[in-house]
Amino acid sequence: MNDDIPLSPPIYDGLDPPIEAKSRTTEAIDALKSAIARAKATIDAGRQPGMPLSVLSNVAREAPLGSLALAFLIGIAVGRRSR
Repeated sequence: MNDDIPLSPPIYDGLDPPIEAKSRTTEAIDALKSAIARAKATIDAGRQPGMPLSVLSNVAREAPLGSLALAFLIGIAVGRRSR
């Protein structure tokens, strides 16, 4: 029996092609795609039955004029606070 520890195989530089750096535009596009995918997943989760977006869409579907009036009043309140 041999008690020698086997050495790891030698690593040679230059065998693999160099990794090309991504341009800033490509990185920005990838980040934007990732953010869009996360936002879409969050919205889809919120539209499940019983979740807030589902309830909100049901209320707006049943009473569109009341929902519009409420949204208008909230917009006025937020607009006056930001002045």
